[in-house]
Amino acid sequence: MIHPARRIDDINAGRWHGLPRHRSDFPKQTPFIKMNAMTRQPTEGYRGRVAPTPSGYLHMGHGATFWEAQERVRARDGILVFRMEDLDPVRSTPHFIQAALEDLRWFGLRWDEGPEEGGAYGPYLQSARTGRYRAVLEQLIEQRWVYPCFCSRKDIQSAAVAPHVGDEGPIYPGTCRHRPTGPIPAGSRRPCWRMKVPRGRKIGFVDGRHGAVSYTAGVDFGDFVVWRQDDVASYQLAVTVDDHFMGITEVVRGEDLLVSTCRQLLLYEAMGWKPPRFVHCPLLRNREGERIAKRANALSLRDYRDGGWTPRKLRDAVGAEGKSPSLELG
Repeated sequence: MIHPARRIDDINAGRWHGLPRHRSDFPKQTPFIKMNAMTRQPTEGYRGRVAPTPSGYLHMGHGATFWEAQERVRARDGILVFRMEDLDPVRSTPHFIQAALEDLRWFGLRWDEGPEEGGAYGPYLQSARTGRYRAVLEQLIEQRWVYPCFCSRKDIQSAAVAPHVGDEGPIYPGTCRHRPTGPIPAGSRRPCWRMKVPRGRKIGFVDGRHGAVSYTAGVDFGDFVVWRQDDVASYQLAVTVDDHFMGITEVVRGEDLLVSTCRQLLLYEAMGWKPPRFVHCPLLRNREGERIAKRANALSLRDYRDGGWTPRKLRDAVGAEGKSPSLELG
């Protein structure tokens, strides 16, 4: 039974765990965190996670990957953590937060810790964890792992040397790489902060599905953003910090994030943290062979539910064909 104080409305209003909802309400320092210690992190047992982004309705690709994460947890008698990755202040909405919880429960997922269930390693909404991210950023700045970047997207696109295109678009050419990390001049626009990658170094890991994987820093990916110009932690920083402090031992996610794993491994190395294991699942495609995605108006889990599908029949159809089925019941 969910305690009344842990309803999603209370979480959205910032009344849970005594933490403010908005990042501007956090102090710049979080003195209760020692970033070089394994603070509040479990020391034993398997811990997996599902971590949806509430920027739209979840589709079958999310469902299949999260189901795989749950199956791996249950096979190891572990703990499944639900974390809502609601950092984007524009696209993430309370409606889609609630929808993600409802749709994944309908699909058959049951997690042990989460926004409504609580747990020892919360809060379980990223929007309530900004203090941790800022503390890590400050340590990265102090140790000169990152630098301020004032370049716009247009600046990067129009760089003198045409930028190489990576998995996240043009690879940053390094225009601001040698800028000092001191105080930002008054009147300057707010910079983003980029991680200075070791150019030419191969970053590798052993994936639970793909085996040995490696990418070359500066070739396959460049200096990446850890803190955005709109004063929000980047995906790369936030998931690394959260997976560490939540004690996640294995990350199960889509294979579109293989290169991002190498970025995150550099953050683990900079902070002196032990990384989890990684399993990257094949991306689900539609019957035309196209990758399904929110932005491509993919059928959502609730579309299938409203169309008369049961979770079991939907999972069986995906398992048999390896594709997202049409809405019509077979």
